[in-house]
Amino acid sequence: MSDSQPSGVGSSSTGRLAYVLDDESQVRAIVCKILASIGFEPREFAAPAGLFADLKTASPELIVLDLALGHSDAIDVIRNLETFQYKGKVLLISGRDYVTLNEIQRIGEQHGLTMLPPVQKPFRGVDIRASLAAVAEAQKAPAPSPDAERRDRMQIRIDPAEALKNSWLRLWYQAKIDLKTMTVCGAEALLRVRHPEFGIISPANFLPSTQSGVYQPLTKFVVLQAMADWGNFAEQGQPLKLSINVPMSTLQSPAFVELIRSSLPKKPNFPGLIIEVTEGDMLLDPSGIREIATQLKLYKVGISIDNFGGAHSSVARLNDLPCVELKLDPAYVTGCATDGAKQSVCTAAIELAHGFGLSVCAKGVENVEDLRTLIHLGCHSGQGFLFSKPMDSVSFVKMLHGRAAEAKPPSGAVVSQKLRA
Repeated sequence: MSDSQPSGVGSSSTGRLAYVLDDESQVRAIVCKILASIGFEPREFAAPAGLFADLKTASPELIVLDLALGHSDAIDVIRNLETFQYKGKVLLISGRDYVTLNEIQRIGEQHGLTMLPPVQKPFRGVDIRASLAAVAEAQKAPAPSPDAERRDRMQIRIDPAEALKNSWLRLWYQAKIDLKTMTVCGAEALLRVRHPEFGIISPANFLPSTQSGVYQPLTKFVVLQAMADWGNFAEQGQPLKLSINVPMSTLQSPAFVELIRSSLPKKPNFPGLIIEVTEGDMLLDPSGIREIATQLKLYKVGISIDNFGGAHSSVARLNDLPCVELKLDPAYVTGCATDGAKQSVCTAAIELAHGFGLSVCAKGVENVEDLRTLIHLGCHSGQGFLFSKPMDSVSFVKMLHGRAAEAKPPSGAVVSQKLRA
């Protein structure tokens, strides 16, 4: 059989050329059928040489690429595609774990390629279509207008009381990942404003100082909405432990414990709630926070020290701070694989937490090298763009279902387990 071979499906030229490079003939045939069904003209290749020969005279819109290719691999192909100045899209398909897929996807991006969300074997046609659709939707998004860019530069300020009054507040969620199982083990609830004119507004543009009285009603909104969302997540089989952020001024108010007491679900599968308090706030009144933390513990609510690592005094007094979790400051997490000073801070914090029986969550995990370092150091969980960005509750549930589907091969999968690369 020739190294380069048109698939035979979709024989009419559509102008949307796609190359499929995989050393498994059955996989190539299935992928070609899927691509033909959505309007591509696929050509299949068993080895890179034939693909590179065709690239001299053709410009495919898409290259579907396996990771392991006998005497070659996806990284070799990526380097060559950069040499060819390839401008189309690249879709990785493999049976390898998502950490490896994501790492090679990032390598492709570093080489200037447009990388689609990877697809893991065994796959279905819908998985490939979803990967293609993800970029298609992004391309539909209008470019920022000059007015929007000017608004960004001006740092539009939104009155949080006005946002609350007009029902503009929303809770978004960012997943927390168990670093042993690489599964979603929780989520942090993050406050956003959906403005009728300016769209989604980040907290930097509407949250006041932590001493502001507006945090009382804001916190009530966050608690009630988070518990309502938890009920929805639980009904769909995802009873995750959620985290919310609360400033010390609100935590110490007389009404806060009553709010918690009256709002938490009474269902037996409720795993509890985590309240994140910044490291600086914790140090303001350690004895006061200890009393409140003890009271909250009665209701399955624990305290997490957010952005831990910046204050030496908190390390010295950790035994006096009533917490169940440390969240490592992103300033030390990002780059910890290559920066010795950052890695030393992470190592010390993780070892300290282990000594006190605390869980450790790394915030700001953005690349695989840092992830590997954190796993090696014994970090329990991670949170960051490497795993998922913050998203609205509907998108968050869809993401959870998607990860659950990927965790086990669906019945009727179009590719056998035998085809894992």
